[in-house]
Amino acid sequence: MLHRQPTAAELHALFSAEAAKRPRASPALEVNITADLASVDVMHHGQKVTIMRNQNQDNLVNPDFAKTSRKCPPFCIQPSELAPGVKTIAELEVLYFLMQINAGDESIMVIDSRTPNWVEKGTMPGTVNIPWDKLDIGKSGPVSVQEILEKQLCAKSEHGFWNFEEAKTLVMFCNGPWCGQSSTNIRDLLKIGYPAHKIFWYRGGMQDWENLGLTTAKPVNK
Repeated sequence: MLHRQPTAAELHALFSAEAAKRPRASPALEVNITADLASVDVMHHGQKVTIMRNQNQDNLVNPDFAKTSRKCPPFCIQPSELAPGVKTIAELEVLYFLMQINAGDESIMVIDSRTPNWVEKGTMPGTVNIPWDKLDIGKSGPVSVQEILEKQLCAKSEHGFWNFEEAKTLVMFCNGPWCGQSSTNIRDLLKIGYPAHKIFWYRGGMQDWENLGLTTAKPVNK
């Protein structure tokens, strides 16, 4: 199944429909996601998590994302357009894709490209962690990358070439506009032929997600 970036009208209709599912006895929230949408339920490692905004209107940004300056390189400001055909999206579009996954669409994957030490501090519920260095041939090796492509992204290796007809639609993010982890992976995927229209990039990443007070989840202990 192919996916595209939803229009504003489609988001409004979907969020209105999601809001209508909520029991009317539920307490009203003062800090909604949009005027039509208070929260979104997703599954995260087999557990239901409700994504909503922090209701404490005196809440301040997570100190992990309060720092304004990091050494560049490697922490350089990323462009708004990463590559031709790769759509840059924001929070509402990310929620749209998470809702599609929660509705049973297995052809989409939202990927947290950050290293485990960052993911342990909190990630977006409903996402899958594939650390950027595990998807980098130079750091992980071709065998490990091939395993991820085949087992997780559903690409097929045929006679030395990659077939991406049944490959998943990917939504990729990392720590934000100053983080090059997800963008590095996206450029590498494009180099081997992964279709640009099957890749969406959430440039704002955890920086913007946290700044908006949206729910985060910790890894589930195994």
